[in-house]
Amino acid sequence: MKDYSFFSYEMAEALHLSEKEKQLLYDCIVKIQSEVKENIDDYSQTIIVSTIELLLNYCNRFYGRQFITRKATNRDVLEKVETILRQYFSTETPLNGLPTVKYLAETVHLSPGYLGDLLKKETGMNAQEHIHHVVIEHAKNTLLNTDQSVSEIAFDLGFEYPQYFSRLFKQKTGTTPLKFRNLN
Repeated sequence: MKDYSFFSYEMAEALHLSEKEKQLLYDCIVKIQSEVKENIDDYSQTIIVSTIELLLNYCNRFYGRQFITRKATNRDVLEKVETILRQYFSTETPLNGLPTVKYLAETVHLSPGYLGDLLKKETGMNAQEHIHHVVIEHAKNTLLNTDQSVSEIAFDLGFEYPQYFSRLFKQKTGTTPLKFRNLN
């Protein structure tokens, strides 16, 4: 079941289906119910498992398709996420940690799993990677345009420990914050 991430979505997020697609899934369920009610024989379990697999494969197909057919809706969500992150880091009040996937998802009224999958399809990054990308881009800008120390920047970005910021920065850019500042 872990291969089917849509099982962790909220009810309204999981699948957006056409009438034809609903009928395909319904037919699979009817076949499973019919097989369960029939006399059990040597083939029953194989047929039930195969039909469940067919049902899940259809779900995967429709699930992947919805990210393609709902591009405009997805773009709107992506723009909201970008706005939320920009506002989060542009505030003058001290930040209380880095934004979390849960925080972003709640703000755009989606489940964390759905938001993560949507971002992965749209940007190639999952939600956590996307947050880190925005953090690092903001950090680069701050490093180049202020005289703040790396520790001050780390705290301003919401990091509890500057070492974690430096490690994340190096992991994402290949260089330390100080070397980045000095090279640019």
